[in-house]
Amino acid sequence: MPPKEAMAAARAPAATAVADAYARCLEALRETDRDRYLACLLAPAEKRGPLAALYAFNAEIARVRDVVREPLPGEIRLQWWRDTLEGSAAAGEASANPLAAGLLACVAEHRLPVAVLTDMIEARIFDLYDDPMPDRAALEGYAGETASALIQLASLVLDPQAAAQSATAAGHAGVAQAIAGMLLLLPIHRRRGQVYIPGDLLAATGLDAATLIAGRDRDRTARAVEAFAGLGREHLRKAEAAGGIAPSNRAAFLPVALARHVFDRAERAGADALERSLLPAQWRRQWWMWKTLRTGRF
Repeated sequence: MPPKEAMAAARAPAATAVADAYARCLEALRETDRDRYLACLLAPAEKRGPLAALYAFNAEIARVRDVVREPLPGEIRLQWWRDTLEGSAAAGEASANPLAAGLLACVAEHRLPVAVLTDMIEARIFDLYDDPMPDRAALEGYAGETASALIQLASLVLDPQAAAQSATAAGHAGVAQAIAGMLLLLPIHRRRGQVYIPGDLLAATGLDAATLIAGRDRDRTARAVEAFAGLGREHLRKAEAAGGIAPSNRAAFLPVALARHVFDRAERAGADALERSLLPAQWRRQWWMWKTLRTGRF
């Protein structure tokens, strides 16, 4: 067999394995993060696999609290992902896990910075415990290392040449998206005893974490929810003002299209946001993402 044909034949099984891993990631994402699954479907076809791998990894580390009863097993799960990314996991473990195999393929193919991914893992340790979010600076740092970082990594997958110009927009958009997500999860967080609304914001409305969880002061709770949504709107405005999002990188920002509508619902719900879901219908979420893809506006 000629050398070029031999090299092509050797690459074929590896390419098939990567394609299979990406397909498994997209399948898993459909169950764990429907909005980012829809965002993948709206992205260019050749980018769907790597994006699905990146988003499936994010969904896995974001849901660790849901699948463990104690923090220590959660930290062990997160450590496994850190070891996998840093190459210190047991031989064969990553290749046997399609989500890990897909992530490693995505990192290699698009030269993603491993340090950013491990910082995402480190930030998720906060989710395993019931410590309240102390202040806005801590919230913005948490969101920056999770949601904002994910947007920027997705931009590197989509169009690395244009990614740098949207870094500021990604930073603020990620904070807005994270706040919207926290508003959607308020009933779940309350049942767990978790409080992501910053302590300084709660104090400004006359509340503390324990009083918010108790849910007895509905007027102050409504003001806290409104103030939290207002903080999200502030970051959304800054993201829009920053601009710099190339059309080729709009798909990385699609889930942010839901944030404004979540803020609207939270403000209308007030204290009821502690008890009922604010999630809009799926067809509406898909329509908003499609509009953002076409217009570049959130």
